[in-house]
Amino acid sequence: MATLRDVKVGESCTVARLTGTGALKRRIMDMGLTKGTRVHVRKVAPLGDPLELTVRGYELSIRKDEAASIEVADVARGE
Repeated sequence: MATLRDVKVGESCTVARLTGTGALKRRIMDMGLTKGTRVHVRKVAPLGDPLELTVRGYELSIRKDEAASIEVADVARGE
């Protein structure tokens, strides 16, 4: 399954599952990235890390290693 790390700039997706464990999973959930949440990838830093996302109406930056632990579905261009 695709992860948030694989989603390109300008695409949107839906969080399908969190594969992280312990503190990492809790931190991701505390940021609002829970199952069923719609996420839009706005930008990627020049060196590729971090990713800037729009989640639940606010801007969020996360590292690529964190994004790799978020499985996504319904990847679509735009929105």
